Amino acid sequence: MASDNTQRSYSIIPCFIFVELVIMAGTVLLAYYFELTDTFGIHVQGFFCNDADLMKPYPGVDESSFIPPLILYCVVAATPTIIIFIGEVSMYVMKSTRAVLLTQEKTILTGECCYLNPLIRRIVRFIGVFAFGLFATDIFVNAGQVVTGNLAPYFLSVCKPNYTGTECRFNHQFISKGNICTGSPAVVEKARRSFPSKDASLSVYSAVYVTMYITSTIKTKSSRLAKPVLCLGTLCTAFLTGLNRVSEYRNHCSDVIAGFVLGSSIALFLGICVVNNFKGAHSPPAKQKTEDYRGLPLMTFPRIQSPLETLSAQNHSASMTEVT
Repeated sequence: MASDNTQRSYSIIPCFIFVELVIMAGTVLLAYYFELTDTFGIHVQGFFCNDADLMKPYPGVDESSFIPPLILYCVVAATPTIIIFIGEVSMYVMKSTRAVLLTQEKTILTGECCYLNPLIRRIVRFIGVFAFGLFATDIFVNAGQVVTGNLAPYFLSVCKPNYTGTECRFNHQFISKGNICTGSPAVVEKARRSFPSKDASLSVYSAVYVTMYITSTIKTKSSRLAKPVLCLGTLCTAFLTGLNRVSEYRNHCSDVIAGFVLGSSIALFLGICVVNNFKGAHSPPAKQKTEDYRGLPLMTFPRIQSPLETLSAQNHSASMTEVT
């Protein structure tokens, strides 16, 4: 006989294997095709000759940046995972928060002998949704870069257009053909993928997601500033990552702003609509104080005795005195 904190379910494991894992695998596969293959061709956008916004010096490959992509991606993926894991384990171990956790999450009985602990369910759910959102953000970014083909600030420096040709003899002449570039094709193709900024999107997605987890889950009664400092520090790091892209002439300001909006929107959607503000799947409804207001008047005023009533009361008291 299952206890009150145990729920029997025969569909959670098949749904996880045949639905959620399939969706996750498809998302990872699509991100792979965007990142490492040329399946999706980049839109070749035209440019103006001698456009000052596209003549910034070439900052070099991404690996030479102040924030290399490998370090950024490792931090973006590992930081929320570690914080969520430590936070859930700490809540489950501490007696003050374990009771609340067990009321929000039930133990799932998937047969006659297999139990899914609430701790395991929450860790898999929160980290799994975060990983899905991380790949989804990467897909949105790559789709935007492929469709728009927006040019990086250093595009003309690596494109090295043939200014002696017939198509670029005059300043401010618009060039619509893409075969005028004489630079390295790989670097030119990289310079055509600027909008939105991938680093800004991924960093702000990770920061907003972990900030929502900290504010919604971790309770610090003894310190009022621990959570704000941790959350603001995380958001500030993501903000500085986007500013670094602009300062190194790797992205325009509009590219970074679009990346911030995209990453934060996906994080807010997943945090609010998918994981329910990191609450349990069986969170008890908030108790509201109910009062019976039937029979009460809509509005009450203080009662003021009129002079006629005062005179009548005095006459009544005088008559009663005479009788006695």
